Amino acid sequence: MKIAFVGKGGSGKTTLSSLFIRHLAAAGAPVIAIDADINQHLGPALGLDEAEAAALPAMGDRLPLIKDYLRGSNPRIASAETMIKTTPPGEGSRLLRVREDNPVYDACARPVELDGGAVRLMVTGPFTDADLGVACYHSKTGAVELCLNHLVDGRDEYVVVDMTAGSDSFASGMFTRFDLTYLVAEPTRKGVSVYRQYKEYARDFGVELRVVGNKVQGQDDLDFLRTEVGDDLLVTVGHSDWVRAMEKGRPPRFDLLEDTNREALHLLRTAADSAYERRDRERYTRQMVHFHLKNAQSWGNERTGADLAAQVDPHFVLGESVAAAV
Repeated sequence: MKIAFVGKGGSGKTTLSSLFIRHLAAAGAPVIAIDADINQHLGPALGLDEAEAAALPAMGDRLPLIKDYLRGSNPRIASAETMIKTTPPGEGSRLLRVREDNPVYDACARPVELDGGAVRLMVTGPFTDADLGVACYHSKTGAVELCLNHLVDGRDEYVVVDMTAGSDSFASGMFTRFDLTYLVAEPTRKGVSVYRQYKEYARDFGVELRVVGNKVQGQDDLDFLRTEVGDDLLVTVGHSDWVRAMEKGRPPRFDLLEDTNREALHLLRTAADSAYERRDRERYTRQMVHFHLKNAQSWGNERTGADLAAQVDPHFVLGESVAAAV
């Protein structure tokens, strides 16, 4: 399952995504965790200290390696240099699988030990001083989008992505790469304004969106969220002493998380698992191609000097059966 956590800055999306990742790992599920936020906080939220988080390899810095591996023997792609962030896979492309070892994971992923299990953590990398005035942060997330385009995950396998804050998620087609998107919203007007914006943008693409109410302190907060987001509200989370200790760098054992919050995480997993049954692999592939053609026409053809529309394999549909055949 590919799952995104989105929300406005400060909503708690990184905290919620890290708790969900811990919950999956504690249950023994295979997990790839990806920090695609401009503020790289997922590593520390998973227990890394400052030096460990800073030492994580940036996916954006390893884009040539990623492209060269994923290109494989695809005859439609003339060279790795002509691949862009939206390049879709086709016959001959190498695909990524959650449980395997491969050169992309070797270069970009690091294991993070958690209570009861471990996850693979990948990060886009920070926005550095060298990028100021000359680069867009979304050029960093291009490596994430390219990997998601080539990643095949099955039932009970999880890819959890902490996305950029607010509507920045719509600066690329990456928002369509998920089986389920959790929007973390505080019970405030600003909190639900991001929900309305996301809902409007995502409507035409069939994005499945559920709201996680965070920092909910009482019935009035709950009633506010129910009024503003309706049936999209899946669950709410309130104060957590466990989270407060984690934010101080002293997390207790994960099995000491409050029962109400543990139940909320269980509900998030149940909702994600049910989304697997509704997967539309042909639509997923069509959307991948849609954004690739848009990017090709807008800037990709000019930048690479190639007709990137020719990279599209019209008979290819990304799915578990394709991965098994490769």
